[in-house]
Amino acid sequence: MSTEEHLSQQEGGEEPVATGQDGRDATAAEDGARADVEPGSSNEGIETLRAELETARDQVLRAQAEMQNLRRRVDRDIENAHKFALEKFVAELLPVVDNIERAVHSIDKNDESQAAVGEGVELTLKSFLDVLARNKVTQVDPLNESFDPEFHQAMSMDYHPEAPANTVTEVFQKGFLLNDRLVRPAMVVVSKGPKNESET
Repeated sequence: MSTEEHLSQQEGGEEPVATGQDGRDATAAEDGARADVEPGSSNEGIETLRAELETARDQVLRAQAEMQNLRRRVDRDIENAHKFALEKFVAELLPVVDNIERAVHSIDKNDESQAAVGEGVELTLKSFLDVLARNKVTQVDPLNESFDPEFHQAMSMDYHPEAPANTVTEVFQKGFLLNDRLVRPAMVVVSKGPKNESET
Protein backbone atom coordinates (compact mmCIF):
# COMPACT_ATOMS: atom_id res chain seq x y z
CA MET A 1 0.00 0.00 0.00
CA SER A 2 1.26 3.40 -0.93
CA THR A 3 1.68 6.29 1.45
CA GLU A 4 -1.21 8.23 -0.17
CA GLU A 5 -3.63 5.33 0.25
CA HIS A 6 -2.66 4.97 3.91
CA LEU A 7 -3.28 8.69 4.53
CA SER A 8 -6.66 8.59 2.75
CA GLN A 9 -7.81 5.71 4.95
CA GLN A 10 -6.92 7.69 8.07
CA GLU A 11 -8.77 10.80 6.83
CA GLY A 12 -11.96 9.01 5.70
CA GLY A 13 -12.13 6.33 8.44
CA GLU A 14 -13.44 6.46 12.06
CA GLU A 15 -11.65 8.28 14.81
CA PRO A 16 -9.04 6.15 16.48
CA VAL A 17 -10.11 4.40 19.67
CA ALA A 18 -7.90 4.85 22.68
CA THR A 19 -6.22 1.60 23.54
CA GLY A 20 -3.50 0.41 25.77
CA GLN A 21 -2.66 2.04 29.10
CA ASP A 22 -4.36 5.37 28.23
CA GLY A 23 -7.63 3.59 27.37
CA ARG A 24 -7.75 1.66 30.63
CA ASP A 25 -7.08 4.83 32.59
CA ALA A 26 -10.02 6.62 30.95
CA THR A 27 -12.46 3.75 31.70
CA ALA A 28 -11.28 3.51 35.30
CA ALA A 29 -11.76 7.26 35.74
CA GLU A 30 -15.36 7.02 34.51
CA ASP A 31 -16.08 4.08 36.83
CA GLY A 32 -14.55 5.94 39.77
CA ALA A 33 -16.62 9.04 39.08
CA ARG A 34 -19.77 6.87 38.88
CA ALA A 35 -18.85 5.15 42.16
CA ASP A 36 -18.41 8.53 43.83
CA VAL A 37 -21.99 9.53 42.92
CA GLU A 38 -23.96 6.30 43.40
CA PRO A 39 -23.06 5.41 47.03
CA GLY A 40 -24.07 8.85 48.24
CA SER A 41 -27.44 8.69 46.56
CA SER A 42 -27.98 5.15 47.88
CA ASN A 43 -27.29 6.28 51.46
CA GLU A 44 -29.78 9.11 51.14
CA GLY A 45 -32.39 6.68 49.81
CA ILE A 46 -31.77 4.28 52.69
CA GLU A 47 -32.11 7.06 55.26
CA THR A 48 -35.36 8.19 53.65
CA LEU A 49 -36.72 4.65 53.74
CA ARG A 50 -35.69 4.28 57.38
CA ALA A 51 -37.47 7.51 58.29
CA GLU A 52 -40.59 6.38 56.46
CA LEU A 53 -40.40 2.99 58.18
CA GLU A 54 -40.15 4.63 61.61
CA THR A 55 -43.11 6.88 60.81
CA ALA A 56 -45.16 3.88 59.65
CA ARG A 57 -44.18 1.92 62.77
CA ASP A 58 -45.23 4.81 65.03
CA GLN A 59 -48.55 5.08 63.22
CA VAL A 60 -49.17 1.35 63.61
CA LEU A 61 -48.31 1.42 67.33
CA ARG A 62 -50.53 4.45 67.84
CA ALA A 63 -53.39 2.76 66.00
CA GLN A 64 -52.97 -0.39 68.08
CA ALA A 65 -53.03 1.63 71.31
CA GLU A 66 -56.16 3.46 70.20
CA MET A 67 -57.85 0.17 69.34
CA GLN A 68 -56.95 -1.29 72.73
CA ASN A 69 -58.34 1.78 74.50
CA LEU A 70 -61.49 1.62 72.38
CA ARG A 71 -61.89 -2.08 73.15
CA ARG A 72 -61.53 -1.39 76.89
CA ARG A 73 -64.12 1.40 76.73
CA VAL A 74 -66.55 -0.80 74.82
CA ASP A 75 -66.04 -3.68 77.27
CA ARG A 76 -66.58 -1.31 80.20
CA ASP A 77 -69.72 0.14 78.61
CA ILE A 78 -71.11 -3.33 77.97
CA GLU A 79 -70.34 -4.38 81.54
CA ASN A 80 -72.03 -1.25 82.92
CA ALA A 81 -75.01 -1.82 80.66
CA HIS A 82 -75.41 -5.32 82.11
CA LYS A 83 -74.83 -4.17 85.69
CA PHE A 84 -77.10 -1.14 85.65
CA ALA A 85 -79.77 -2.08 83.12
CA LEU A 86 -82.25 -2.52 85.99
CA GLU A 87 -81.53 0.87 87.57
CA LYS A 88 -84.67 2.61 86.31
CA PHE A 89 -86.83 -0.43 87.10
CA VAL A 90 -85.40 -0.66 90.62
CA ALA A 91 -86.01 3.05 91.22
CA GLU A 92 -89.68 2.55 90.34
CA LEU A 93 -89.95 -0.42 92.72
CA LEU A 94 -88.57 1.41 95.75
CA PRO A 95 -91.81 3.25 96.64
CA VAL A 96 -93.48 -0.19 96.82
CA VAL A 97 -90.85 -1.31 99.34
CA ASP A 98 -91.41 1.89 101.32
CA ASN A 99 -95.18 1.29 101.45
CA ILE A 100 -94.75 -2.30 102.62
CA GLU A 101 -92.36 -1.15 105.36
CA ARG A 102 -94.88 1.48 106.48
CA ALA A 103 -97.54 -1.22 106.62
CA VAL A 104 -95.30 -3.37 108.81
CA HIS A 105 -94.64 -0.48 111.22
CA SER A 106 -98.31 0.44 111.39
CA ILE A 107 -99.40 -3.00 112.60
CA ASP A 108 -99.95 -3.32 116.32
CA LYS A 109 -98.09 -6.45 117.29
CA ASN A 110 -99.93 -6.58 120.63
CA ASP A 111 -103.24 -6.93 118.82
CA GLU A 112 -103.84 -10.62 118.18
CA SER A 113 -106.31 -9.85 115.41
CA GLN A 114 -103.51 -8.15 113.44
CA ALA A 115 -100.84 -10.71 114.20
CA ALA A 116 -101.53 -12.95 111.21
CA VAL A 117 -101.78 -9.99 108.83
CA GLY A 118 -98.61 -8.49 110.28
CA GLU A 119 -96.72 -11.75 109.83
CA GLY A 120 -97.90 -12.00 106.23
CA VAL A 121 -96.84 -8.44 105.43
CA GLU A 122 -93.43 -9.00 107.03
CA LEU A 123 -92.91 -12.15 104.96
CA THR A 124 -93.91 -10.23 101.83
CA LEU A 125 -91.38 -7.51 102.63
CA LYS A 126 -88.65 -10.07 103.30
CA SER A 127 -89.38 -11.88 100.02
CA PHE A 128 -89.30 -8.59 98.16
CA LEU A 129 -85.94 -7.62 99.66
CA ASP A 130 -84.54 -11.08 98.94
CA VAL A 131 -85.47 -10.73 95.28
CA LEU A 132 -83.79 -7.30 95.15
CA ALA A 133 -80.69 -8.69 96.87
CA ARG A 134 -80.40 -11.49 94.31
CA ASN A 135 -80.34 -8.77 91.66
CA LYS A 136 -77.54 -6.89 93.48
CA VAL A 137 -79.86 -4.33 95.07
CA THR A 138 -79.02 -3.58 98.71
CA GLN A 139 -80.52 -1.30 101.33
CA VAL A 140 -78.75 1.63 102.91
CA ASP A 141 -79.89 1.85 106.55
CA PRO A 142 -77.32 4.09 108.28
CA LEU A 143 -78.93 4.43 111.72
CA ASN A 144 -76.24 5.19 114.35
CA GLU A 145 -73.58 5.34 111.64
CA SER A 146 -71.46 8.31 110.61
CA PHE A 147 -73.08 10.59 108.06
CA ASP A 148 -71.76 9.98 104.55
CA PRO A 149 -72.83 12.63 101.99
CA GLU A 150 -72.21 10.19 99.12
CA PHE A 151 -74.97 7.86 100.36
CA HIS A 152 -77.03 9.92 102.79
CA GLN A 153 -79.17 13.03 102.41
CA ALA A 154 -79.47 15.11 105.58
CA MET A 155 -83.04 16.33 106.07
CA SER A 156 -82.20 18.12 109.30
CA MET A 157 -79.64 18.39 112.08
CA ASP A 158 -80.34 18.40 115.79
CA TYR A 159 -78.58 18.11 119.11
CA HIS A 160 -78.51 14.67 120.67
CA PRO A 161 -77.51 13.92 124.24
CA GLU A 162 -75.82 10.60 123.44
CA ALA A 163 -74.95 10.54 119.73
CA PRO A 164 -71.63 12.12 118.71
CA ALA A 165 -71.66 14.90 116.17
CA ASN A 166 -72.14 13.84 112.55
CA THR A 167 -73.98 10.64 113.53
CA VAL A 168 -77.23 9.55 111.92
CA THR A 169 -79.88 9.50 114.66
CA GLU A 170 -82.99 8.87 112.58
CA VAL A 171 -83.74 7.43 109.13
CA PHE A 172 -86.80 8.84 107.39
CA GLN A 173 -86.32 6.76 104.26
CA LYS A 174 -83.79 4.03 103.55
CA GLY A 175 -81.49 4.30 100.57
CA PHE A 176 -80.69 1.69 97.96
CA LEU A 177 -77.65 0.66 95.92
CA LEU A 178 -77.48 -1.28 92.66
CA ASN A 179 -74.11 -3.01 92.24
CA ASP A 180 -72.72 -0.54 94.80
CA ARG A 181 -73.94 2.44 92.78
CA LEU A 182 -76.40 4.74 94.49
CA VAL A 183 -79.97 4.54 93.23
CA ARG A 184 -81.51 6.56 96.07
CA PRO A 185 -79.83 8.18 99.08
CA ALA A 186 -81.05 7.53 102.59
CA MET A 187 -82.93 10.51 104.04
CA VAL A 188 -81.67 11.04 107.57
CA VAL A 189 -81.43 13.27 110.63
CA VAL A 190 -77.87 14.05 111.70
CA SER A 191 -76.70 14.77 115.22
CA LYS A 192 -74.89 17.97 116.13
CA GLY A 193 -73.68 16.25 119.29
CA PRO A 194 -74.65 17.06 122.88
CA LYS A 195 -76.03 20.54 123.42
CA ASN A 196 -73.75 22.85 125.40
CA GLU A 197 -75.23 24.81 128.29
CA SER A 198 -73.97 28.02 126.69
CA GLU A 199 -76.18 27.30 123.68
CA THR A 200 -79.40 27.05 125.70
